[in-house]
Amino acid sequence: MTDQTSGTDPYASVYGAHDPYAPPEPQVDTRVYPPYSDGWQAQATETSAADSPTALTDPYAGYAASDPYAGYAASDPYAGYAASDPYAAYYGTPAPVPTYEKKKSGKGGLIALGAGAVAVTALVAGAVGGAVGYTAARVTSPTTTTTVAAPAIGSSLEPISPPAAGSIAAVAAAVQPSVVQINVRDGNGGGGTGSGFIIRDDGYILTNNHVTAGGNNITVTFSDGTTEDAKLIGSNAGYDLAVVKVNRTGLPAVTLGNSGELEVGDTTIAIGSPLGLQGTVTSGIVSALNRPVTAGGEGEMSFINAIQTDAAINPGNSGGPLVDGNGAVIGINSAIASMGQSFGGTAGSIGLGFAIPIDTASRIASEIIATGSSSTPIIGVSLAMDFPGPGAEVTALTEGGPATAAGLRVGDVITKLNGNLVMDATDLIVDVRSLAPGDTVIVTVERNGQESDIELVLGSMQN
Repeated sequence: MTDQTSGTDPYASVYGAHDPYAPPEPQVDTRVYPPYSDGWQAQATETSAADSPTALTDPYAGYAASDPYAGYAASDPYAGYAASDPYAAYYGTPAPVPTYEKKKSGKGGLIALGAGAVAVTALVAGAVGGAVGYTAARVTSPTTTTTVAAPAIGSSLEPISPPAAGSIAAVAAAVQPSVVQINVRDGNGGGGTGSGFIIRDDGYILTNNHVTAGGNNITVTFSDGTTEDAKLIGSNAGYDLAVVKVNRTGLPAVTLGNSGELEVGDTTIAIGSPLGLQGTVTSGIVSALNRPVTAGGEGEMSFINAIQTDAAINPGNSGGPLVDGNGAVIGINSAIASMGQSFGGTAGSIGLGFAIPIDTASRIASEIIATGSSSTPIIGVSLAMDFPGPGAEVTALTEGGPATAAGLRVGDVITKLNGNLVMDATDLIVDVRSLAPGDTVIVTVERNGQESDIELVLGSMQN
């Protein structure tokens, strides 16, 4: 306490320098810390960590040494898993991200639809298909195995139940024995792989024309792995259909359905040998009906009044069956859409597959089996393929043909067939080819701004 009069502390003689009420002397820390130091470790040049008051009182000091997770990476039971992964040998190096490149696959041609954004290609698989299939089906690298004791006979394990009736598994089990892989060689080291299915128990098999065209050596591989040489009985390039025969009897023939009764949304199942992978099963629905599709093959262009499906189909599925939910064949897988060149597209499934309706295919196949050839219905005109539409412009008439006899003229624009609108020349061609020679049709023609209906009987062209 300070004497307010004298300004001196009357107790100074008693407490002296140790006056408990005197303020403490200021302390200056002369140690050096690095910038942003947390103070847990003193600089070695000034003092040791043991001498640091912070180190002595820090409850976390030494935590790293006693950390129960310290060194976890070294003792991690999963460390190095990639090197010891028992599946590493199987999968190998991850496949690169696919790029899209418009190209020709095997013998199948390619034609753009619309503004060049979409292309439709026939589905024969070239030599690469066999190579991919072989690589995927065979593993030569050693793998890690684990021995597990087999359950004793009579154990409580439940037996595997058969697939439920009407399920995709049941349909696949029923149809697969009737589906074959077709391998074609041309004698010059080239060839391709496609699919087909047995339509008669005495060895007749239906497939695509672009699968068999140009080949002089055809072999068929059955679902049980056995093979037979096959003979080409006949083909129709315009429909992209062909029939081959093997020297076997008692074969499991498919059940043919009715493509005319299909509805959008119906179940579809595709079976075949995409990229040489025999017995592949995929499923989807009917995405659209009566889709006009053109696909290049050997010889003339194929025109298909197609069933569109989103079941995954790829090169090698050509000629294989598209079946319904009951296992009846409703179409023949023949083409897929892929991204056009402007998108860097390549042939592969993007959920846009096309199948020849079985109602048309069965007529062609029956004629080929009976006579070795088949007929294509015609109206006897040439059409302007570049006419913008709607409608199909007549550029020439076949002398003595149905159109000439019915009174059509050059310059007429066909706008309807049997009351159905005709969008362009391709639309008219596929509509006509969905019919049969001898059928009577009503053609609506626009001439000089006036429309009129003309009846004519479809003619025939032999293939």
